[in-house]
Amino acid sequence: MYAIILLLLFGFLVYRHGHQLSQEVSVVPRRLGTRLAKLWEIAHLGMRENRFLRAEKALLTILKIDEKNAAAYNRLGILYAKQREYRDAIDCFEIASSIEPSASSLHNLGLIYYETENYQKAATAFEQAIKLENGLAARHIAYAKVLEKLGNDKLMLQELEKAAELEPNVETYTLLANSYESRGMMEEAATIRKKLNKRSLASSRAKKILRPRRVVI
Repeated sequence: MYAIILLLLFGFLVYRHGHQLSQEVSVVPRRLGTRLAKLWEIAHLGMRENRFLRAEKALLTILKIDEKNAAAYNRLGILYAKQREYRDAIDCFEIASSIEPSASSLHNLGLIYYETENYQKAATAFEQAIKLENGLAARHIAYAKVLEKLGNDKLMLQELEKAAELEPNVETYTLLANSYESRGMMEEAATIRKKLNKRSLASSRAKKILRPRRVVI
């Protein structure tokens, strides 16, 4: 409604003051941009300080001005998810994905579906997120957790292997080794445990090197 009123007002000013057209065209967008920036700042601070009502009002105002602002819908979904208002969170992430599909909004949608035990929809959301951005281990780990719930162990292990390949660290190696062991794949688990031990030793040595030497004068 606000956007429509603003548009009508702008049209009236242009009609009445035709000789000031160029000036009005430059001023209105600038004012809008300043207001949107202020609203985003309020929303960001509100979420950081857990002032959810304040953040929600700011985001809803942004959406009144720009009804197709996918970023605002995504942020609003995160806000609702923090408050465990999962139905509203799902609505926001679905709208954000329909306006501007992004790996982030689809991943968030998958997390909410997982939380509400809608594993099939969660799997679909994670698959779409990975198609858009497959270089983050976290996306493959989240997808693997859903696949485990769906009983697809083969694909689940492939996703964990991909995560360990992308980010070979203690977390990914531990998840993969534990998954191998729980399925009786002891040889594969032992291989990963060796890599994990080597990484732990390397990390320990690095810390010792970085520790300043004590010099007695």
